[in-house]
Amino acid sequence: MRLLPLPGVFQPPSDSYMLAQQLRQERLGPGVSVLDLGTGSGHLAIVAALAGASAVAVDISRRAVLSARLNAFVNGVQVTALRGDLFAPLGGRRFDVIVSNPPYLPHPDAVLPARGLARAVDAGPSGRVFLDRICAQVGRHLNPGGVVLLVHSSVCGERETIDALSAQGLDSSIVFRHRGPLGPRLAARADWLRARGSLLPGDQEDVIIFRAIGSSAAG
Repeated sequence: MRLLPLPGVFQPPSDSYMLAQQLRQERLGPGVSVLDLGTGSGHLAIVAALAGASAVAVDISRRAVLSARLNAFVNGVQVTALRGDLFAPLGGRRFDVIVSNPPYLPHPDAVLPARGLARAVDAGPSGRVFLDRICAQVGRHLNPGGVVLLVHSSVCGERETIDALSAQGLDSSIVFRHRGPLGPRLAARADWLRARGSLLPGDQEDVIIFRAIGSSAAG
């Protein structure tokens, strides 16, 4: 896969490649519909499209939507890229697989950034501004028996995600965990995170992938 770096568009970090590997383990192919929520460069949507699935990518950034379209073209696949706030541009559309690497880094400032690369990573003091919204709405956009794949850091609270997905009737579990040192952005906030009790021993974090399965009955 080739991804062209478009100025102002957040390029896939390591957790996106971890999530892509998990996505490839799903039953992708013709007749399978995939939604990449908060697509950025279009990376995950293109992974799905290369496997033969029908891929839709959504992002609130105009440049990200353009990047997804451009990268899909470069890789010779079809991706429908839409601009909007999470599920807003989708109406009542449902999907077989919904995958998302949303902004999830905690930041002391409760005001979310409106532009720049910070908009792609920062998610308020809890780091859960977007995670909680996704968990609360994702069930309404999932086909019966569909799958949700969601990645974030342990500093956001893994139990909260399990509980939020379960509250929507989804059977959720952790399918991947990688422990390591904080990335540069979180490392700069280590004192604040440590005071909150958000860090693992040694000032480390886990990158976690959650997999949730919807009911097989039509909703």
